[in-house]
Amino acid sequence: MSLPELEKKPACSAGSLGNYLWSDPPKEHKWADCVHCGLCLEACPTYEQLGQEQHSPRGRVHLIKSVAEGKLKVNEVFAEPVFQCLDCRACTTACPASVDVGGLIEEARGQVRQAIPLKGLKAWTSKFFLEGLFPHHGRLSAAGSLLKFYQKSGMQKMVRKTGMINIMPNHLVDMESIMPEIKTPVRKKYKQEKVIKAKGETKRVVSILSGCIMDIMFSDINESTINVLTRNGNDVTIPQNQTCCGALHVHAGDREMGRKLAKQNIEAFKNSEKVIVNAAGCGCMMKEYPELFSDDPQWQEKAKAFSAKVEDISKFLYDTGYEIPKAELKTRITYHDACHLAHGQGIRNEPRELLIHIPGVEMIQMPNSDRCCGSAGIYNLTNPEMAGAVLESKMANVPENVEMISMGNPGCMLQMAAGVQKYGRSQKVVHTVQLLDWAYQKEEDGSGDQDGAN
Repeated sequence: MSLPELEKKPACSAGSLGNYLWSDPPKEHKWADCVHCGLCLEACPTYEQLGQEQHSPRGRVHLIKSVAEGKLKVNEVFAEPVFQCLDCRACTTACPASVDVGGLIEEARGQVRQAIPLKGLKAWTSKFFLEGLFPHHGRLSAAGSLLKFYQKSGMQKMVRKTGMINIMPNHLVDMESIMPEIKTPVRKKYKQEKVIKAKGETKRVVSILSGCIMDIMFSDINESTINVLTRNGNDVTIPQNQTCCGALHVHAGDREMGRKLAKQNIEAFKNSEKVIVNAAGCGCMMKEYPELFSDDPQWQEKAKAFSAKVEDISKFLYDTGYEIPKAELKTRITYHDACHLAHGQGIRNEPRELLIHIPGVEMIQMPNSDRCCGSAGIYNLTNPEMAGAVLESKMANVPENVEMISMGNPGCMLQMAAGVQKYGRSQKVVHTVQLLDWAYQKEEDGSGDQDGAN
């Protein structure tokens, strides 16, 4: 299928925003090096599924450029391919010129959401979750308590047994079925502790991003992160005034809310030497904070200083010389590259090194391991059909003779767990840092609990 027909208008004059009518439009330097060579096509999950030019990276770049030149308006025709993108960044990895398609997509979404605001139920849902819930840890903690009651009270079993669960759309039923066990958030557990001391000699002092969904749905991974950091000589702090990283907001086109959250985190971690992150999407977003302040030099400088401190847990451990555990886990695993870790941050080798040096762990390589799983933040909720098709392609590459699938992003963990269930697999989906933690625990007291993962 060809690209949407363009309006016959003269190219815009220098400095003009063309048909981008609001500030912070897609930046010309990001598309200038695209020569439409097509090397990005095979890397794109949506092009793989649809085979349509407007759903390819070079097609989207062409559309974004056409709006800036006044040839195309910011309308539904433009919005559909822009929001169908998974923003997985695989195209940038494949591109010889490293064209920042992801950055262009996010800036374009910001323009779309101002030109075509959400309405009705979609607007209410977006506002409730992105503004009313995720940025507020107290509200998230309360929501987590309700989910914990739902799981522990027998209500979950009743809802499933009676079939009441089936009143929800199929993709939400799938998500509910693989919901992790809700535990106490680390920000609540360690609220009174200014510093969680290292086990043994203190070598460094680091801070961790506890996250929004991460600390509610996957607090056990945060706990493992703290355990591994303290085991390796790091005092750990958890700034209580931190907030959601803003990735979901920026992906949804709400760049203003993204800036607001970025400012809060920059201030919350201003006294931190290192900000350790165990969620690939959050880490990538925080490293890209300077992009949000291209029109604000003062905050851009603060954002640059902040982003330089952000480090994924696997890279930090690898670079600082972590202690290789002595206990054996005796398991066969494969590794999935989260998009925003491999493509967004360029981190591929470090988590694999952590895994293969755990005694007893056998690594089986996954073909196309850096292919998107379809999670993409909340893409699997907003675009369930495409996310499902991408997941099916991903699961076809997961080796069947492994016991665990390891990765470094909570969204991927939920999506891959859904895939394991849907396609009748038996693998356990785990975070890389959990395996290291279990090995340390087993070494210390023989209680390395491999059943703790979801």
